[in-house]
Amino acid sequence: MDYKYIEQLLERYWQGETTLQEEAILRNFFSQPEAKDIPESLRKFQALFTVEQEEPLGDDFDARILEMIGEEEPKTKIVTLTSRLMPLFKAAAIVAIILTLGNAAQAPWNYGWDNPQDEYAKFHQQQNADSVNMLSPVQAENITDSTMAPKPESPQFIE
Repeated sequence: MDYKYIEQLLERYWQGETTLQEEAILRNFFSQPEAKDIPESLRKFQALFTVEQEEPLGDDFDARILEMIGEEEPKTKIVTLTSRLMPLFKAAAIVAIILTLGNAAQAPWNYGWDNPQDEYAKFHQQQNADSVNMLSPVQAENITDSTMAPKPESPQFIE
């Protein structure tokens, strides 16, 4: 018997170029009752094309495979809205921390880098002046505000 056609079909099968009818020809060839007549070079492919005929997979295929490897069926995990948005919450927290640290780092720049001895002296001068005459700066401020404040003008109407 000439097996060149089968060998050509096998070559096309490995390249993924066969049609469904040609694959059916290969399955029929390898599952024929005279399987003893198949040459040794082709016999190694027989198991590939006769697997479906020996035992169909069935509905409990997954359970049987997991039983064979000794694992339980995978449990489903419930995904809540909070768990789905958790990366967004984390990103918002990081942005808030960075902005807070940026604002805190700018505080020394706003106040300047004056000499601490001068600042200490100014502080003591201010404390001494406030303790001697505590009400006079407030009274003086009120007096100057009332005498120097301009009087409001009467409203002018535009025609």
